Amino acid sequence: MAWFRKDGTDRGSAASDTDVHPLQQVSDLERALADRQALIQMCLYALDRARSGGVVERLEEGLAAIGVQALRPDGERFDPARHEAGGAVPTDDPALDGVVAETEVTGFADHDRLLRAPIVTVYAKKNP
Repeated sequence: MAWFRKDGTDRGSAASDTDVHPLQQVSDLERALADRQALIQMCLYALDRARSGGVVERLEEGLAAIGVQALRPDGERFDPARHEAGGAVPTDDPALDGVVAETEVTGFADHDRLLRAPIVTVYAKKNP
């Protein structure tokens, strides 16, 4: 079906008159999603090896723009489902027991999907 301008000239085919098969569209989407995941993994690899704070900041900004957030849970309650314990710091304060003291390795989440859990140091109550 051709579309016509007000002056009667042909504007070309309608968007619904494409020759792309629905299975090809699925294949293209799957390929695009796989490519996105590969690029995210490559960025995380580069982040782990970056020596410049500016490069790290720029990579994290770029990832955040597509929904990949850096996770630094300092001050949050330790959650073994979302955090990996890398060490403990003794504390006398019972309110700090089980709280993340410091992020050792930044974690990342793609929207709600955890890509890499942050490795953290957790406050632990001193034994008497």
